Formats: sequence, C-alpha cells, structure tokens
Amino acid sequence: MKIAIGADHAGFGLKREITEMLRQAGHNVIDEGTNSTDSTDYPDYAATVGRAVADGSADRGILVCGTGVGMTIAANKIHGVRAALGVNPDEVQLTRRHNDANVLALGANYTDAKTANEFVKLFLETDFERGGRHERRVHKIKELERN
Repeated sequence: MKIAIGADHAGFGLKREITEMLRQAGHNVIDEGTNSTDSTDYPDYAATVGRAVADGSADRGILVCGTGVGMTIAANKIHGVRAALGVNPDEVQLTRRHNDANVLALGANYTDAKTANEFVKLFLETDFERGGRHERRVHKIKELERN
C-alpha cells in the first residue's frame, strides 16, 4: 500500500518511528516532512498529505502533531479527505469500518510509538463495511463536500 505521512515539529519523532514500521512491513511510504524539530505549521503537512490521498497518489495518509486535533481539522478541509483522530483501537477500527476514513491523525503528546504503530496497522488492515447504513452515511458526507 502507498502511504503518505506527514508531521509538524511536535510529531517529527513519532513520524520517524511509524515510517520505519511501515517500510519494514513493505509499504511504499511517501514522507511529506517535516524532517526536524524546528517549529513548523501543521496545516502545511495536513494539506500535502490530504491532497496526496484525495488525488489518488497515496492510498491512505498518516498525520502526526502534538494532539492530532489540528491535523485532523486541517486535513478535513481537503475535498475527498475523511480524517479521523486515533485515540484507542476500537475507534481506529470504527473510523475505517463505519466512516471509510482515509487519513489517520495521531497525537504525539498522548500516543507512544508502540501504540501508534498498533493504531496504524489497524487503520491499514481494517476494511470499510460497504453497503447498508455506513455506505449511505459516507455518501451523505461526500454530498456535504459537494455543496
């Protein structure tokens, strides 16, 4: 799977850990930066990763900042992105199964590398439950984007 990943300065260290795990698992990782702990603006990375997912150059996206909240908000401004904040394993799976989320945001201040890697694996391995109420609701979300 082709994964776009990005982080601001607060998420830089955790992004490195996740990137290494993804590469070892055989994924094609597109590292969109940042590449240091120098202060940066999270919307820049949310936009780059979000656009890669929305235009199909990446299958999924991973974003990391201090809380994950800013990245989630910014990424969801990109047409075609359904970003979700990963807080616990059940929610991460449900973002995929019920919401067809295509970007996962994580908070480096609250998520250690082991947990983050677990969340990312769940996010990548969980399929969307097509048909029925979940698909109907995702279509309504897409309609909100169009209007």
